[in-house]
Amino acid sequence: MRLSGVALAAGLQLPATALASHGSQKPLGEDLGSSHGHKGGNKPNIVFILTDDQDLHMNSLDYLPLIKKHLIDKGTLYKRHYCTTAICCPARVSLLTGQQAHNTNVTDVNPPHGGYPKFIRQGLNNAYLPIWLQEAGYNTYYTGKLFNAHTVENYNSPYPAGWNGSDFLLDPYTYNYLNSTFQRNQDPPKSYEGFHSVDVLTEKSLGFLDEAVLANNPFFLGIAPIAPHSNVESNSLGDDSGGSDNDWNDIDQYAKFGPPIPAKRHSHLFPNVKIPRTPNFNPDHPTGANWIRLRKKLNQENIDYNDHFYRQRLRTLQSVDELVASVVSRLAEHGVLENTYIFYTTDNGYHISQHRLNPGKECGFEEDINIPLVIRGPGVTTGVVSNLVTTHVDLAPTILHIAGLPHRADFDGEAIPLNQKAIEETAETRHEHVTVEFWGFAVSEGKLFDNDEQRLTLNNTYKALRIIGKGYNFYYSVWCNNEHELYDLTTDPYQINNLLHPTATKPKTLLGVDFHKVIARLDSLLFVLKSCKGRTCIRPWEALHPQGNVANLHDALGKRFDVFYERQQKKVSFDRCELGYIVDAEGPQFEKDGVVFTSGAEGYKRDGISWSEWT
Repeated sequence: MRLSGVALAAGLQLPATALASHGSQKPLGEDLGSSHGHKGGNKPNIVFILTDDQDLHMNSLDYLPLIKKHLIDKGTLYKRHYCTTAICCPARVSLLTGQQAHNTNVTDVNPPHGGYPKFIRQGLNNAYLPIWLQEAGYNTYYTGKLFNAHTVENYNSPYPAGWNGSDFLLDPYTYNYLNSTFQRNQDPPKSYEGFHSVDVLTEKSLGFLDEAVLANNPFFLGIAPIAPHSNVESNSLGDDSGGSDNDWNDIDQYAKFGPPIPAKRHSHLFPNVKIPRTPNFNPDHPTGANWIRLRKKLNQENIDYNDHFYRQRLRTLQSVDELVASVVSRLAEHGVLENTYIFYTTDNGYHISQHRLNPGKECGFEEDINIPLVIRGPGVTTGVVSNLVTTHVDLAPTILHIAGLPHRADFDGEAIPLNQKAIEETAETRHEHVTVEFWGFAVSEGKLFDNDEQRLTLNNTYKALRIIGKGYNFYYSVWCNNEHELYDLTTDPYQINNLLHPTATKPKTLLGVDFHKVIARLDSLLFVLKSCKGRTCIRPWEALHPQGNVANLHDALGKRFDVFYERQQKKVSFDRCELGYIVDAEGPQFEKDGVVFTSGAEGYKRDGISWSEWT
């Protein structure tokens, strides 16, 4: 059934007949219970709002006054929050499992290396956040985008597990703002042609809130609008077979990319706003490494289009701003707002014109990986901006901690401190690093203006390390073609000067020691992180120094460790470029080839021993 030709009613309200035709709001297998229940029980409720491709570095939060009023001013903004893989499906799987993409092995948006079918084949449908929350007594609900390649054909083979109530956006209509298709509980998919996707989602979210409060249990509600993702008209469902990679050179046959489409009531806003003209905006000289280094300067027509694309993103986010206000208001009406944590984040960041790049993500620059995270709730300090390093793999541990569940040994992250006292107490001991990784392609989602520009770039596989501590702020990466990058963001916050490019003038010293000594430490840390599991991902220095005498980069710079880092440890390298996580393409592995620094009664040995021998 297509709900076409019916205009939206005033504000965010859909016609009642449209909602009624889509089925009741009763969660699967649950009795609604009394309307006078305990409204969430003793455990706190959790609302998790996940936007799609929202930026931090192009200042999108500055244009969202309702989010500022209800979340930022009432909670904590984590300014150094990072995704670990800058693309939708891998980021979402990592967020819901607490594991890096190299451990979930969901590394792409489509099969064979990613998407919903890969999530199922990896056995993750029975080992992710809603399953654990249900075991803790929570009712769980979700509406909006879950994963890519979750389609009108495979939505029931099997259904996503762990949800008392669900209403998922489905491919190939997920990114079509005015022609979305949702699939509720175990009903067939239904289309909302002519309605704005975020407005439909808002009504579904409020309906699930009503159900959740009436159900007399603590609840988790995931809300995942597609804004401000580009509008994509697609005729492809993706390949569920898990066979050969798709012929990505023909992507324009399957998908038409364009700017996001705002609701009509917002289409006139911000007529003169432009992308912030930061130093890395369409720079005069090439930046980065690999294919990025080969980018030509954008011409004026291209820049004008990109500014329009940026305005459309801001306009489309206004619906999300209203969604958040509606959710907060409904929680307050039910009397459960003060017992509810609200998380607001996005799956990955976005770039437009920085480093000469057209609209897209998938890179390791700050624009793509440093993203918004706001948390409000019981005990969360209000109006605070935290500089702790946090990541997507920290979110599942945080939510389980709120729910009263123990930390899982297979988590690659740790719970985020939620109040000022805890933030201050953990500032000295919390992890200072982010493991960044990517496999496969980069997509230009805007209009192509250069005759020789391609929609897809395939050799976009890399491993990277983002590390921020007292007196240092670095990004270090190794590409699959074995090019290297290093940015000192203390002096180069816009990542313009790659200190490891052959044409760069390298400093003689860094952090008070020879430049190459710092590089050796960063490379060894990345060597551990690129294949780490569990606690090793959280405390990687312990793997290199099991005696526990090194906890950060400063500690590792001790002169007595020079031989260990510079001569004995293997270096990060790739054997070849692949579109997914294939271990025999990824060069030396720490678990098999790495060494650890040991000490004995006669002092520190100058010879390390293998990790496998130590463990």
